[in-house]
Amino acid sequence: MIDTFAIRMQRFARRVLRRPRVDLPLIGALIVLGGVGLATLYSAGGGNMGLVVGQAARFGLGGLLILVISRIPPPVLRSWTPWLYVGSTCLLMVVAVLGEGRGAYRWLDLGVMRFQPSELLKLTMPMMVAWYLHPRQLPPSWKDIVVVGMLIAIPAALIAEQPDLGTALLVVAAGAFALFLSGMAWWRIGVLVGAVGAVIPVAWHFLHEYQRNRVRTLLDPESDPLGNGWHIIQSQIAVGSGGVFGKGWQQGTQSRLEFLPEHTTDFIFAVFSEEFGLVGVIGIVLLYAFIIGRCLWIAMNARDTYSRLLAGAIAMSFFVYVFVNGGMVAGMLPVVGVPMPLVSYGGTSAVSLLTGFGVLMSIHANQKTHS
Repeated sequence: MIDTFAIRMQRFARRVLRRPRVDLPLIGALIVLGGVGLATLYSAGGGNMGLVVGQAARFGLGGLLILVISRIPPPVLRSWTPWLYVGSTCLLMVVAVLGEGRGAYRWLDLGVMRFQPSELLKLTMPMMVAWYLHPRQLPPSWKDIVVVGMLIAIPAALIAEQPDLGTALLVVAAGAFALFLSGMAWWRIGVLVGAVGAVIPVAWHFLHEYQRNRVRTLLDPESDPLGNGWHIIQSQIAVGSGGVFGKGWQQGTQSRLEFLPEHTTDFIFAVFSEEFGLVGVIGIVLLYAFIIGRCLWIAMNARDTYSRLLAGAIAMSFFVYVFVNGGMVAGMLPVVGVPMPLVSYGGTSAVSLLTGFGVLMSIHANQKTHS
C-alpha cells in the first residue's frame, strides 16, 4: 500500500512540475507589470526594501499558484466551485465575528499574515455564476437571472455590512459580468439597469455618512480641502505635476513630502503618474489593455460555457479594477479602497488576482485551439 501511494504521489508531482501550457504572452505581460509595480512601490515607499521584498514574496506565491492551478482541468475546477463559493461566504461570516481592521471588520489575523476573505469572492463569485449557468439553456430565463441575483447578493451584502462598499460593488460586478456574457437580451439588461437606477436614491439613505461624504467630495472637493477633499486634491496635483515626461523615478514630491495619502496602496498610481508623466501612463494603460485583451482572447477560445463565462468575467473584472482606481486617482470617481492591480501594495489582493490568472491559464491549456 505504501509503494502504491508513493507511485501515485510521484505521478502527481510529475503532472504538476512538468512545464505547464501557460500563455506566454500573458505571463510576459504580467511579469513586466509586476516589475513596474515593484519599482514604483520602492519609490513610493521612500526606498523601503521591506515593502518591496514582501510584495515580491507575494508575487512569487501568486506565480507558484499560477503554475499549479494551470495544471488543474476546468472540469475539476467546476466540480470544486460550489464548495469554494460556500467556503468563502462562510469566511465572511467569520470575519463579522472575529475580524479586525481600520474601523471595519475586514481581516482575519492568522498570526503570520492578515487575510481578507472578501478578496476570494472576486474569484469564487464569477466561478459560481458560471457554474450555475453552465448546464442551463442560454440566454438565461428570468428565473435563472433571479437565482444568480441571489447568489450575488448574499456575499455582497455581507461585505457591504463590514462596511466595505467598494469591494462589495466589485464582487457584484464580477458576478454580473458572467451573467452579461451569457447572452442576455439587451432589453432585459435595460430593465435591470433601470431597476438599479431606481434603487440608488433609496440606497443613499442606507449609506454610512463617510460614504456619502465621498460622493459629495467628488462633486466639490474644494468644499473641504483639508478634510474629505484632501485625497482627491493631492492626487490631482501629483498627476498634473508629472507633465508629459514626468519628474523621474524617485523624484516625485507629493509622496516623499507626505502630501499624498495612501501613496503605497490606493494612490500609488498618482505616484507613478508624477514620476513618469503622460508617456508612462499611456505605456502602462497599453500594458493593461494587452492583458485584458489577451484574457478575452482566451475566453473566446474556451471549450465550454463554464470556461467561457469565467474567463470573460475575470478579464472584465480586471478592467474594472484598473478603471475604478484610475478614475479615483484622477478625481473622476469617489475615493474607494480599490488598489491598482499588481502595482499597489497589498497581500491578499495580489495573490487573489494571480490565482485568477492561474484559472485563465487552466482554461488556455484546455481551449479549443492553441497558438
